Amino acid sequence: MPANIQREPGNLYVLHFSGTLKRSEFGAGQDALAHSIDEGGHPRVLAVIENFEGWEHGADWSDLDYQLTYGNEIVKIAIVGEARWEPEALAFAGAGFRRAPVKFFSRDQESRARAWLAEE
Repeated sequence: MPANIQREPGNLYVLHFSGTLKRSEFGAGQDALAHSIDEGGHPRVLAVIENFEGWEHGADWSDLDYQLTYGNEIVKIAIVGEARWEPEALAFAGAGFRRAPVKFFSRDQESRARAWLAEE
């Protein structure tokens, strides 16, 4: 499966992406986060990209409505993956354009990313 999401203790949502990320798959992850936020949660997001090939071409990735409605409720976003994806992944996650800090970690730093997400 190219994308899946798991909820872990501490309101941590772990998204695993591989292959080509499809808009519909990403939307399912957004829906899970929206549900948590609607219930009063403030999620922390860990996106793990392995064997990643990029984003679906031709898809509408400009969902500003979601960002405006839920973006400020996300506490932090950590992305773990191959260094070659860092600039695009940070841009995709809205680093510098959202209230939540967004940070990229190399594939061997997942435990460090989890520790950073847990920090207040």
